[in-house]
Amino acid sequence: MAPSRRIERPRQKAERARPPRPPGGRLGVAILSRNRKLYSTRRLVEAARALGHSPRVVDTLRCNMVVGRDRPRIFYRGEELAPTRVHVVIPRIGASITGYGLAVVNQLDLMGVPVLNNAIPIARSRDKLRALQLLSRFGIDIPRTVMCRYREEVAQAVEMVGGLPCIIKLIQGTQGVGVMIANTMAEVDGMLNTLWTLGQEILLQELVAESRGRDVRALVVGDRVVAAMRRTAREGEFRSNIHRGGEARGLELDREYVEAAVKATRVMGLEVAGVDMLEARTGPKIMEVNSSPGFEGLEAATGVDIASLYVQHAVEFAHQRHSGYADGHLA
Repeated sequence: MAPSRRIERPRQKAERARPPRPPGGRLGVAILSRNRKLYSTRRLVEAARALGHSPRVVDTLRCNMVVGRDRPRIFYRGEELAPTRVHVVIPRIGASITGYGLAVVNQLDLMGVPVLNNAIPIARSRDKLRALQLLSRFGIDIPRTVMCRYREEVAQAVEMVGGLPCIIKLIQGTQGVGVMIANTMAEVDGMLNTLWTLGQEILLQELVAESRGRDVRALVVGDRVVAAMRRTAREGEFRSNIHRGGEARGLELDREYVEAAVKATRVMGLEVAGVDMLEARTGPKIMEVNSSPGFEGLEAATGVDIASLYVQHAVEFAHQRHSGYADGHLA
């Protein structure tokens, strides 16, 4: 019998490539966005240019990813996106392309390109239940929320969230889409039957009466709130989103709200986030943490140059990532 040969395991390479050293001055800033005409995308381009950098809008769905035994690569409109030319990426991933967008973000991360908000935190933020589970685990106050799948358990679920009226939400949604209010059990049953028939996953959530028709949006960049506003719903509407006709006014946040917004962003693992909060009698209740927050309404309401703060943080993040590798550990 021939002696067995010991098979050497191949040494695993680092999961991420080492990012090329970014130049001291002008950086290549890629903005992942499907539409260069969107307000937030245009403002980021303007801010990057004004700060002396080289911005480029990259349509997420036009990124072709190449994986194999050699290094991961991305081709965009026939040209390779080289890490020597793209020094930092700002993802603006819309909810309709979350899956493909996450794959592109992950590919860039594997290539060693610093990405402001990487794939895992974006995925967490897009799943409303997963996000609330994480926030709850770390002691952050949230509205009482129940997920159920069987009709015979709906009445109990409504009681668990404090009774009627209550909020019904899709697990994945944005800009107030898929958020409804039910005032009677007949309305609850009708909404759930329709959504379940369409294959949608839903949440039941308490209605915080004292904050009905209004909420607070805080924009967190790094470890601080750079701007905040209070949004108020138009007459006849309970959703305060600006896309639903809500009005916004700039707001100086109390320390309790600032700390809640920053902590929620850290828990999700995001570098930049829009944090939506309800003003409850007991203090802030975090509703949602948005990984690609629009800031048109916030700039208009506060006069803060959010786009420049966004780009400045991206540049600092890129330099920190390189320093982390130079010191022998991932930043």
